[in-house]
Amino acid sequence: MTPKIHHHGATTGVTGSCHELRYPAPDAQNATGYHSLLIDCGLCQGDEAGDDGARANQLQIGFDIAPIQALIITHVHIDHVGRLPYLLAAGYQGPILTSTASAELLPLVLEDALKVGFTRDQRLIEQVLAVLRSRIIALPFGQWHRLDGQGGVVPLESAGEPPGSAPLIRLQRAGHILGSAYVEIDVPIDVPHKRQRIVFSGDLGAPDTPLLPAPQPPERADILVLESTYGDRCHEDRSTRVERLRTVIEHALADGGTVLIPAFSIGRTQELLYELEGLFHAHGQGGAQARPHWQRLQVVLDSPFLDP
Repeated sequence: MTPKIHHHGATTGVTGSCHELRYPAPDAQNATGYHSLLIDCGLCQGDEAGDDGARANQLQIGFDIAPIQALIITHVHIDHVGRLPYLLAAGYQGPILTSTASAELLPLVLEDALKVGFTRDQRLIEQVLAVLRSRIIALPFGQWHRLDGQGGVVPLESAGEPPGSAPLIRLQRAGHILGSAYVEIDVPIDVPHKRQRIVFSGDLGAPDTPLLPAPQPPERADILVLESTYGDRCHEDRSTRVERLRTVIEHALADGGTVLIPAFSIGRTQELLYELEGLFHAHGQGGAQARPHWQRLQVVLDSPFLDP
């Protein structure tokens, strides 16, 4: 067989990312004839439904997990990781591969999600998180790794042998949020000494993001699975966006109003705070373009990650 991709979400909507890459299995006793890698396991939100029937109120895993050799997480937004506890509950026992920063963030994000959407029982939550932490393997960016067949990975240069039938996995910076990655996967095909490279973009960041490096294109791709939520529009440049933010805030403050900004706690909030700090520096007391409103403005941040 040649590699095949099965989508378990994010095909008819923009949430629930979950993609399965199937490739030939060398084990003759494998009844399916293939192994697979799962890229993300996200929550379907709103009225969207995954291809396996999953939706916001029906999160059970509806696809076969037996062939899955590893789960690869591109980043820790809930629409990419929210069904991970259900994957574990379904019996998945393989590794969870992600970047170093995402490995630190993933338990924090899922702890908050479990409290909001599942249970307040801290003992039960800790049990789930303990299993999660035991499966996470942090991978550095830009380095090829292969599965070792024992639930772990080995850097390619120290593997001591050609990859053979094992898939190769490499993470590259995606510039979306802290730790975000796109995934390059090199898998064998049913042609001797031939392999195919499949790239899963995850969510890609824009250039000129103040806190993250811009993503660099992959070397090559035989198959590209590309996130395209905003592919039908041109985004404002950063200077235009900051000026619009300044104008909106000053308009609200002119008559004593308040500005409420809903934003992801990871990613968008950091950028907003960064941009606001720049505006305070330019327009606050002692700034080069001091404006009265910015000298009495207070910023209040409400985030689950601020809990002691």
